Amino acid sequence: MAKLLVLILVGYILYKMFKGRSAAKEARRDADQEEETFRDPVCGTYVARGDAVIGNLEGRKLYFCSMSCLEKFRDQLENSEKNSIGGEK
Repeated sequence: MAKLLVLILVGYILYKMFKGRSAAKEARRDADQEEETFRDPVCGTYVARGDAVIGNLEGRKLYFCSMSCLEKFRDQLENSEKNSIGGEK
């Protein structure tokens, strides 16, 4: 009877160990899938979707690492538009 209880106990411990490992692997895999990153078009830094400052350009979302990069991008757009308008005259 004691041998049976020891075997059941060992079996239960092994079950918990393997179940814990598979749950940890699954949690890491889920975290990796959720952590999608985007490259900032101004400075080239990679930023996670949740941490990004999002801008729109012609219906397309652009992801920035900070407001200063978003503002630099807007300034670059304005300057390029001014240069293209000035060059057409």
